[in-house]
Amino acid sequence: MAGAIIENMSTKKLCIVGGILLVFQVIAFLVGGLIGENAEVSMDVSLAYRDDMLAEWTEMAHERVPRKLKCTFTSPKTPEHEGRYYECDVLPFMEIGSVAHKFYLLNIRLPVNEKKKINVGIGEIKDIRLVGIHQNGGFTKVWFAMKTFLTPSIFIVMVWYWRRITRMSRPPVLLEKVIFALGISMTFINIPVEWFSIGFDWTWMLLFGDIRQGIFYAMLLSFWIIFCGEHMMDQHERNHIAGYWKQVGPIAVGSFCLFIFDMCERGVQLTNPFYSIWTTDVGTELAMAFIIVAGICLCLYFLFLCFMVFQVFRNISGKQSSLPAMSKVRRLHYEGLIFRFKFLMLITLACAAMTVIFFIVSQVTEGHWKWGGVTVQVNSAFFTGIYGMWNLYVFALMFLYAPSHKNYGEDQSNGDLGVHSGEELQLTTTITHVDGPTEIYKLTRKEAQE
Repeated sequence: MAGAIIENMSTKKLCIVGGILLVFQVIAFLVGGLIGENAEVSMDVSLAYRDDMLAEWTEMAHERVPRKLKCTFTSPKTPEHEGRYYECDVLPFMEIGSVAHKFYLLNIRLPVNEKKKINVGIGEIKDIRLVGIHQNGGFTKVWFAMKTFLTPSIFIVMVWYWRRITRMSRPPVLLEKVIFALGISMTFINIPVEWFSIGFDWTWMLLFGDIRQGIFYAMLLSFWIIFCGEHMMDQHERNHIAGYWKQVGPIAVGSFCLFIFDMCERGVQLTNPFYSIWTTDVGTELAMAFIIVAGICLCLYFLFLCFMVFQVFRNISGKQSSLPAMSKVRRLHYEGLIFRFKFLMLITLACAAMTVIFFIVSQVTEGHWKWGGVTVQVNSAFFTGIYGMWNLYVFALMFLYAPSHKNYGEDQSNGDLGVHSGEELQLTTTITHVDGPTEIYKLTRKEAQE
């Protein structure tokens, strides 16, 4: 039996959310004790915790954990090399969603039963080393501070944006509703529920975080499709969510598949922290296939998004030929409007590219920690940078697409594209209503080129 007491040093300052434990076995080579083909080690493990040195241990889980050994011996298997160690792959061992206690006790037994061929043909195990991956105290402070600051910031901007929309004399259009929904999903992922993990042992924190992030991914990917589509469609096609079912439908199906995949591992880990989908050949192949297919689909999505942005730019370029006929003030206004819109579209592409890269790298890292033998690491700067980028992007969208109540006088409306005095100037795409079509609609609709 092997036992280990793990002290959670970070709980003295701030609670750690989530932890992964890996097993690295040290196996010596013996001529008469070779590791068999498809060898499997069976460990009888139990996990307990306590918060005081004098308190009794409270058991959290007790399971029989099978793991397949993948070891190689680089030297010739001769008596002269007895005692040298095999090179074995690291085994996924345990994952818990909340590390809320100060001390943890881990007991590992290797029972041998020759009749049932349990722990037979696994070589001579000299040592077992444990490698922990967790969210340290320093990163936790930064992460909590960001969420605590960004939650009210995005929420206030979201409320301000929707008030500006509802003050219009027309009902909200599709793009305005989608931007508001994106703000809600961003606020949902910002809510610092991790603060509650200081006082509560919520083992479902990792699963809940994945669900929040999945909702935001689905909303963000859907928004980009609708955002570009609303600036490409003509008067009769736009402002109808049904017109995007071919693009949004696969995103919804993919998000549901992500949820099922996550439930197959982290859902089971709520009751059995030693479970891992990577412990079987079938599970490993399915998980790797999922990561590869998801990566290919996201790359294809990004290429399709680039094509849509190109189409929008072409529509705007076809309309720019009308600018010289405008009055100076109106022409300068439209030139500024076009520059802002093009800049926002380029920022959208950059944000989409970074999001795709982040999703693929995080899936590889959290899933198997290796990709083709090359270790992939996601540092805290990249993680917090992507998170901050999402918040800034959503903030910019709500700020730029909030309706403006400024207008131009009669002397500045002659020679424009039909925008009369008293009309609200806004970046929002709208349909023809009592307020009339907006300027960005005139610049990007298909009729501009027909």
